[in-house]
Amino acid sequence: MIKKLDILLVRSFIGPFIVTFFVSLFVLMMQFFWLYMDEMIGKGVGALLLLQLLVYISTTLVPLALPLAVLLSSIMTFGNMGENFELVAIKSSGISLLRFMQPLFIFMLFVSGLAFVFANNVIPVANLKALSLLYDVRNSKPTLNIRADQFNNDIQGYSIRVGSKDKDGKIIRDVMIYDHSDMVGNNKLVMAKEGEMIATPDKQRLIFRLKDGWQYHEGYENGAHNFTQIRMHFDEWDKVFDLSGFKFTRSNEDGFKNANQMMNVAQLVENIDSLKKNQQHSTANINSYLAPYLILETQSKEGDRMKKALAEKDYKTRKYDSSFVELISDSLRKPVLQAVINNVRNFKSLMDVTALDYKLQTENYLRYEIELHRKFTLSFACLLLFLIGAPLGAIIRKGGLGMPLVIAVAFFVAFHILNIAGEKLAKAESVSPWLGMWMSSIALLPVAFLLIKAARNDSRVFTADWYKKMYRAITDRLRKKQDIENQKQSG
Repeated sequence: MIKKLDILLVRSFIGPFIVTFFVSLFVLMMQFFWLYMDEMIGKGVGALLLLQLLVYISTTLVPLALPLAVLLSSIMTFGNMGENFELVAIKSSGISLLRFMQPLFIFMLFVSGLAFVFANNVIPVANLKALSLLYDVRNSKPTLNIRADQFNNDIQGYSIRVGSKDKDGKIIRDVMIYDHSDMVGNNKLVMAKEGEMIATPDKQRLIFRLKDGWQYHEGYENGAHNFTQIRMHFDEWDKVFDLSGFKFTRSNEDGFKNANQMMNVAQLVENIDSLKKNQQHSTANINSYLAPYLILETQSKEGDRMKKALAEKDYKTRKYDSSFVELISDSLRKPVLQAVINNVRNFKSLMDVTALDYKLQTENYLRYEIELHRKFTLSFACLLLFLIGAPLGAIIRKGGLGMPLVIAVAFFVAFHILNIAGEKLAKAESVSPWLGMWMSSIALLPVAFLLIKAARNDSRVFTADWYKKMYRAITDRLRKKQDIENQKQSG
């Protein structure tokens, strides 16, 4: 039956859980900005598109933020109750720690189920949207920014330099434009004393309205020996540049759908089965692939002659008077050796291709297996970190964001490092995929049981008094040992 104490505990947990979840998500989002800020600034990406990218990226970061929020909120909840002596009152009334943790454990089972549904259905779609949009942003051209006294090569085929610009950013002076569009070098040059930069309403064209300038053109015309040089003065001339390449365009998301991060459990299992069948098929057919290059006998007269010659050798004592090559007639020796060399080369090429194909299939298989186990490790991580955080809070008996935050970050960093190390070991085929992805959980599960046992026994391992007591005990023992040595020396 649900008790009032159970409802009180769940209410005390939900508030810190929601707050710490969004704080953790915000911190992880800031890390993303620090990594990709330089690649997004100056690309002409609108605020709405950036907001859309933020939503997708924040969704993909839930697998990291959720376990950290569970760990931190459980430490804060039980630590606050321990600091206010509520845990002491509950235990004195005959309610054990395990019974007190029961409602939150049931609540965490519900959260873990939601985490699995989220990881299986929402995160693959968010990964597809986020990674495709991030790819487009990173590969888009920066907005055109022509600075004074600097050559600008953003427009393909042109190198532009202006001596100075007015404050309005439109009037330019001492203009120099090198035209490389015909790919033959600096054979076209435009120089003008002043001009004006005008963008078309659709932002697809940029017009340089130049005044009082010269055009220079040199090159070969009508034959390699007909070199011409042209110089032409103009009072006013418009040079139009195409800016369509600077427009942000979205790529087709279908090109990203085959990645393992974009698949749910059913799709991952289907791809894993397909890869297993392909590997078995390749292994079974490798003999048929190599059979044409492993010819040991021929049906020709030369082959019959060689078999007869080999039959006359003394196989019992393994004594041969001549090598195998010497058994071939002089007229056929060179073609036969050349054919052997070609067969060996083809054999090696086929083996290299087969080995590379098998390696790629193995890498894909490992990626799919790792991603499949990742769907389940997220759910179990929420339960595991709750089993660590709840008794840890009962032991340290401190609420707020001081000591609980430090301890929670330490445990989460250890969990995250073990998770990354296990994934890398699985990708390197040092361990199986399931062991690599569950390594962090296997390593920390005994720690959770030890902490639960310590909390049930009212251990004071993480309190300041315990460390002071241990320090005094060590110093007293060292002092006694020093006194004994001094007495021996004096005696």
